[in-house]
Amino acid sequence: MRLQGKVAVVTGGARGIGGATADALARDGARVVIGDLRAAEAEATLGRIGRGGGEAIFVATDVTDELAARRLMEAAVERWGRLDVLVHAAGILKGATLPVDELDAAVFDEVIQVNLRGAFLCSKAAAAIMRARGGGVMLLIASGAGVRGGSSSVAYGSSKGGVHGLSLVLAPQLESAGIRVHGICPGSLATELKLDNVADVARARGQDPTAARERAARELGDPMGVAKILAFLASDEADYVRGTVFTR
Repeated sequence: MRLQGKVAVVTGGARGIGGATADALARDGARVVIGDLRAAEAEATLGRIGRGGGEAIFVATDVTDELAARRLMEAAVERWGRLDVLVHAAGILKGATLPVDELDAAVFDEVIQVNLRGAFLCSKAAAAIMRARGGGVMLLIASGAGVRGGSSSVAYGSSKGGVHGLSLVLAPQLESAGIRVHGICPGSLATELKLDNVADVARARGQDPTAARERAARELGDPMGVAKILAFLASDEADYVRGTVFTR
């Protein structure tokens, strides 16, 4: 129960890395606020947490809206009196396999809005609360895509490179306020977002998307493996960790 007494906000916490992280944080004793637009899947995650003896609430949140991002962070304070941890996992992937000269600018803008603007707005809202109470932890989910290598999507790789850049700027800026910031770069995991991407790429190559998706579901990493790392980073035990963290 290394997170006993702490309160965490997890954006994109209905499923995928965010959903697994909400489970892992609650299992370690944190009370969790899930911010997402997928109400049904968020309720399922709340159910798992509750059955495990944890506490969590759901706040419907569009992370591209500044007021909504601020209300999400305030919900943690209103419910439990504090905000200790932000895990920003909300993200989308669109435009897979399209070369840059064929990618619609509107698709690029949409991905940047959710993935990068969302990370900025949630970090901004969380920082104001954490600074006032004397510290906290921010874990911004970037990716190997756009940091160590490319991506099937110009928009996705660009947005995740931006999230990583944001973490590099915020870490020294907020350190004096007692706020520890990490960019997290997971590898290929069996999330719905990644499995949909695998199917899209297979389809574009004239391959069987269903077979490709099923194979990826068997071979790719378990999101809970990364969630356990995030739970450690959220804890005081990780106080001496700095910088970007790359995972499987």
